[in-house]
Amino acid sequence: MKPSTLGSRVSPDMSNTRLRLLETAPIPNDSGELALYQHGDDFLIKVVGGQDLMSTRTHGSADALADLTCPEVASRVQPRVLIGGLGVGFTLAAALRHLGPDAEVVVAELVPGVVEWNRGAVGEHAGHPLRDERVTVEEVDVSLLLRAGGPSFDAILLDVDNGPEGLTQKSNDWLYSKAGLNVTYRALRPKGVLGVWSAGSDRAFTKRLVAAGFEVDEVPVRAHGGKGARHLIWVARIP
Repeated sequence: MKPSTLGSRVSPDMSNTRLRLLETAPIPNDSGELALYQHGDDFLIKVVGGQDLMSTRTHGSADALADLTCPEVASRVQPRVLIGGLGVGFTLAAALRHLGPDAEVVVAELVPGVVEWNRGAVGEHAGHPLRDERVTVEEVDVSLLLRAGGPSFDAILLDVDNGPEGLTQKSNDWLYSKAGLNVTYRALRPKGVLGVWSAGSDRAFTKRLVAAGFEVDEVPVRAHGGKGARHLIWVARIP
């Protein structure tokens, strides 16, 4: 797997020799390793020998994933939100800003090392959202929670791999398949909302969302505020 800048959410000036490797963490199921780097006061997570995944400097589109979805369910009684992929914590932090004290946010993160990093210095950048009493962390593949059965969530936010065109694990493709979207639809409560982050557009994925029964909006966003790489967020609603 070669490094790629296509759709990268990482600031270009972080991809240079001034990066300092801090730790590595295995991806379960012998799927490689993630590496945590420091660049000044910021942190970068990337696949060992491959793709830059996320940084604390560039998180505008991660914020947008929650900003575009959580307000739609925030006024419900005890809203329950599932976030697939912790990253460096900014989607979680944004979700908590929109949700009231009676909400519950479940975070599914496959790599235990990522959770550990967020509990330490990495988490300072997003305001240590894992310390919020509304948050529960499950160190599992998000697909296991989606398959648990029955409508359990008012909103589901997926930021897994690079979107429908996965780079880290081929097994992530299931989430974005017809079968995966059908399971996700059933995991949502009435008028639930699904948000999906992607490094770029994918017409075939939009068609699969519609075929699964969702009403779909495609929202272009930038990696960092009004600048940086162009990303896409699908906001898919149960009618």
